[in-house]
Amino acid sequence: MAAPKKGRRPTGAQGRPGRALAIILIAMVALTAGMFLTKQTTPRLGIDLAGGTSITLKAKSEPGKPDAINETNMNTAVGIIERRVNGLGVSEAEVQTQGRDHIIVNIPKGTNEKQAREQVGTTAQLYFRPVLAFADGAPAAPEATPSPSASSSGAPKAEGSGKPGTPATPSSSATSQGRVLSEALKAPAATASPSPSASESKKADDKAPAPTPAPSGVEAAAADLQAKFAALDCTNEAQRAAAGKGAKPEDATVACGKRGDTWGKWILGPAGVAGTDVKDAKGVIDPQRGQWIVTMQFTDKGADKFAKITGELATKQMPQNQFAIVLDGEVVSDPSVSQALTGGNAEISGGFTQQSAQDLGNMLSYGALPLSFSEDSVTTVTAALGGEQLKAGLIAGAIGLILVVIYLLVYYRGLAFIAIISLLVSAILTYTIMALLGKGIGFALNLPAVCGAIVAIGITADSFIVYFERIRDEIREGRTLRPAVERAWPRARRTILVSDFVSFLAAAVLFIVTVGKVQGFAFTLGLTTLLDVVVVFLFTKPIMTLLARTKFFSSGHPWSGLDPKRLGAKPPLRRSRRTGSGTGSGSVTAPVDVKEA
Repeated sequence: MAAPKKGRRPTGAQGRPGRALAIILIAMVALTAGMFLTKQTTPRLGIDLAGGTSITLKAKSEPGKPDAINETNMNTAVGIIERRVNGLGVSEAEVQTQGRDHIIVNIPKGTNEKQAREQVGTTAQLYFRPVLAFADGAPAAPEATPSPSASSSGAPKAEGSGKPGTPATPSSSATSQGRVLSEALKAPAATASPSPSASESKKADDKAPAPTPAPSGVEAAAADLQAKFAALDCTNEAQRAAAGKGAKPEDATVACGKRGDTWGKWILGPAGVAGTDVKDAKGVIDPQRGQWIVTMQFTDKGADKFAKITGELATKQMPQNQFAIVLDGEVVSDPSVSQALTGGNAEISGGFTQQSAQDLGNMLSYGALPLSFSEDSVTTVTAALGGEQLKAGLIAGAIGLILVVIYLLVYYRGLAFIAIISLLVSAILTYTIMALLGKGIGFALNLPAVCGAIVAIGITADSFIVYFERIRDEIREGRTLRPAVERAWPRARRTILVSDFVSFLAAAVLFIVTVGKVQGFAFTLGLTTLLDVVVVFLFTKPIMTLLARTKFFSSGHPWSGLDPKRLGAKPPLRRSRRTGSGTGSGSVTAPVDVKEA
């Protein structure tokens, strides 16, 4: 007989069950600890189980676009709003049109209502505008107009700052500010007069002072901006809401923005880059600096525009070397620039929290709504299902589970113990992960999601049954329990993996091609199918290996579910081998026991 090759585990090897059990135990402890540390000890419930908030949005006609409110734009708006508030599609927010110009958004209880209300109606009209002037948000005194000056605590360099810069000290006259505005608006400064010839100038000096020329249209616009800027009070909610609204991209404007707990105000030049030029944006943590930033990727045309505007601003002094990121008329960031930013990628850093960075990246990434909306009403809605219906459903589920356990006990006897504790481990993992996902990605458990979890219980039980039946088949062939457990595993493993792959593939396809509540069903089904693989590999198989070493199971106790007599096991195989003297005078046969390895 050839010796087994070194380094190769022989058939029937026991493996290391203790290591696998330790891994799954650590995972369970870590998930449970995370659940308590985040104070999310229960899964979030969907609106059909817990109620929530209903927001009604009304579409508004834009000037010059009387036909903008149509079915196509409304459906587009529904899709964008749903992606904003629904994340992966599992937070169970419901978004649907009502009538010609209304959208209803139902948000489950437990969602940040303030944040959701900001997300659902925000049009996210984004522009990058050069900064012409900046001051404190309160209105200026009549005798002096604030003018920007370099500040040691101004905005950071090229990458940008997450919050508007530091208010400037009023140190320049209205004339110097008007000169800056006029230059930015491509016109001579407001105080400039036509340049006469040298001879005409000398004659004029000998006679009388030249009259002040009438201001041009651009000069009048600059003066009007100065007046608006001086009178603007960004601490007043009504004025703040009106500032910058309706300004055309090609026009200069005034705007408000918040830095920490204080408001500031800006005079901004014509837009150099639009939000449609941003290809992708997201809030991420910078591993080197350990702070939250917003990364932006521009389209090809947007990259050229951004390189041009940053190249122009880099040659100027503070604050004219800053550009303001204006979102729906409000300044959300005013980074300074020290060089042209080329390559189509940029980041905004400084002052962001995780929430503010992700919110900004979320709105910019999902794009602008095709329509403007006003909030018509906000109401609290009760659960679509009453407490009695939910209680009745839970009772029905418990009865079904008890019947399954009774069947396992009757048919598998001692093996039912392994199946039950495996189901318990699967339930713990599922519960803790769902609770943490409620905090992490806004996952909400609704009735379809519960149905997905119940279906997955059947998938998990089926995996146990496949393995148990393979073991019983090996015992029927005459093997003892310990080699039977190990020899049955490879064949059972293949069957389990194929079955779970098919279930997961079906869940993935369902999640991709559907929307709304059906996505919750698909998400839960896919999640629990993956957990089935984890539980069977890291718990059921190792625990079966350990129990096979106990006398109760290895001896084939009648209540173990592995009794050879009850299973109809075959006796050890016997065959005859003929031996002789080689003389041809006769032969003697001796029975030889042959057992399969």
